[in-house]
Order: sequence, then C-alpha cells, then structure tokens
Amino acid sequence: MKKALVSVTGVDKPGIIAKVSTALYELDVNVLEISQTILDGYFTMLMIVDVTSASVEFSAIAEKLNLVGQELGEVVNIQRADIFDAMHRI
Repeated sequence: MKKALVSVTGVDKPGIIAKVSTALYELDVNVLEISQTILDGYFTMLMIVDVTSASVEFSAIAEKLNLVGQELGEVVNIQRADIFDAMHRI
C-alpha cells in the first residue's frame, strides 16, 4: 500500500470535504483516515489516503488537488507518507 497525506487549510465554508473527497474519488484514491477541525473560523483537515490504485501519476494527483484548492480558496497539499516519515525521523 502506498500512503500519502493530504492537508487542507483555509477559511471554513461549506463543501470543502465534499470537493476534496470527490476529486480523490475521481482519481481512484482511497481515503483511509480523516481528521478535521475548525479553529476560530479556520478549517484544517488531514487525510491519510492510499494512492496504490490511483488512475494517474502522483504529480497529477497533486495538480488536481491544487486546482481544487484554488477553486475553494483553500490550500490543499499532498505528500507521500514515506517522504513525510523520513523528514520527521529523529
């Protein structure tokens, strides 16, 4: 299984989870876990996703999520879990 982390931050508004989840679904990316919260009107979300069966390359997933973020006025990033883990190892 190839995991990645998707983060979303910005001003809270309806439809953020729906838009990001729909984009992932359309790319055959499976959401494994999701955590979201609203802090003083700011939306934050972290998703752990499985990109093993994705219908496109990782860079295309990142590009699509960037476009969704622009459409929503949010910052949407994706990072491979193995790279994230390597960066945060002591």
